[in-house]
Amino acid sequence: MKKVKSFIIKCLLLILSLNMSLLGLGGLVKADSNSFYQMKARSAYAIDADSGQVLYEKNAKKTYPIASVTKIVTLAVIEQDIRDHKLSWNQKITISPDVAQMANDPRCSNVQLNAGEKYTVKQLVDSMMLVSADGSTEALALADAGSTAAFNKKMQQLVRKAGVTDAKIYNMVGLPNSFMGVHSLKGVDKDAENLFSARDLALISKYVIAKYPETLKITSTKFADFDVSKNQKEHMVNINSLLPQNGAAPKDWNVDGLKTGNTDEAGKCIVSTGTYNGRRVIVVALHTKGDWNDQSKMQKEFYEALSNGYQVVPLTSIKALPKNLRTYHVVHAKKQHSTGVKLTAPTAVWLPKNTNWQQAKPSFQLDHQHKSMTGQLEAPLKKGEKVGWINIHPAGMPTMKIPVQSTKTIQKTLF
Repeated sequence: MKKVKSFIIKCLLLILSLNMSLLGLGGLVKADSNSFYQMKARSAYAIDADSGQVLYEKNAKKTYPIASVTKIVTLAVIEQDIRDHKLSWNQKITISPDVAQMANDPRCSNVQLNAGEKYTVKQLVDSMMLVSADGSTEALALADAGSTAAFNKKMQQLVRKAGVTDAKIYNMVGLPNSFMGVHSLKGVDKDAENLFSARDLALISKYVIAKYPETLKITSTKFADFDVSKNQKEHMVNINSLLPQNGAAPKDWNVDGLKTGNTDEAGKCIVSTGTYNGRRVIVVALHTKGDWNDQSKMQKEFYEALSNGYQVVPLTSIKALPKNLRTYHVVHAKKQHSTGVKLTAPTAVWLPKNTNWQQAKPSFQLDHQHKSMTGQLEAPLKKGEKVGWINIHPAGMPTMKIPVQSTKTIQKTLF
C-alpha cells in the first residue's frame, strides 16, 4: 500500500512539474496554433489602432512585469501636464544627489546626470525614450509630482482613461521597488514591479498615440545629443532597431515607436508601432525568447507576415455582406415585424489576401439585452440602437466583432 501511495505521489508531482513548465511565471501561455504567426513570447497582443481589430493574441489578459515599457505611461503623464501648463518643455530641473545616484547606477540604463546640474524637460524626456534613461525618468516624475506615490496616482488615472483597471504600478521607471532607494514605496515588497497585461499595453499605446501624437515624434527620433555638462556631451542612439533604415526595419512598414524594457523578472519586453498603407498597427510582446536581436527579428517577421499575407478591406455598408445578415424578425410586437441592421460606423478589416466576405464566415450575434428566449430580436427597439455584432472570422486571426444597430423603431406590445 505504501508503494502505491508513493507511486501516486510521484505521479502527482510529475504532473505538477509539467504544469509549472507551461506556466509563464504564473500564467498558462496559450497560443493559437492556427495563427498566421507564432510569437516567441510569454504574452503578446497586436491590434489595428484605427479599427481596434485584434490581429494576434497569446495569453494577452494576464498581468506581468513590463520593465521600462512603463515609460510610455510616464511620458503621457508628462505630456498631459505640459498641456495643463504644470510643466514646460524648456523648464529646467535640478538634479538631486539621490537622482544622480540612480543615473550613475551601473545596474540601470542611463545617460549621466550630475548632482546640482540643470537639464530641460525635453532633454530628460528624449533620454528617457531613446535610451531608456532611468535617472532622467525619476527626475521628471519627482519634479512633476514630488514623490513616487504621487506620480503613481497620476499614472493610474491616465491608464484608467485608456480603459485599463487591473494594472499594478509601483514606480515611474519600471524597476523593482528596491532600486528606487529613498524614493521606493514603504511597506511594499522590495521586488515588486509594475504589472500590466499585453492587452493593457496595447490599449494604453492606442490611447497615448491618439491623445498625444507628439509621442511619435519623440520615439521616432534616431539620434540626439545630450549635454551632460558644459564640456561634456553624450550621443544618444535610439535603441529601437525597428526604425526605418535600421537592420531590423520591416519591409514596407514605417515603424515610429514605442518602447522596450528589460529586468530579470520581466525579461525582454517591447511595444512597437508602425504604419503600412496608412494603417497603424500596435504590437506588444512580453518576456520574449532569446536576446535583443531575436526580439527585433521576431517583430520584423510579424509585421512582414501580416502585410505579405493580409490586406485591409474597407467595410462601409452591411450590404457588402451576405443577405441573411441584414434583416431580423422581432418578437413581442402586436404584429410580426422585421428590422434591418446596419453598421454603427464604417470600418475596415484585415483579411487574408484573395479572400471574400463569404470566406470570412460572417455571422450575427445579438447582445444579451436584445435577445429573446427564442433567439430573435426583442422589442422595444429604437432606430439607431445597438443590437449586436457581426462576427468576422479572418483565417489565422481572432474573431473581429463589428457593432450593428437597428434601422427601425419598434414598440413593445403584448399579443
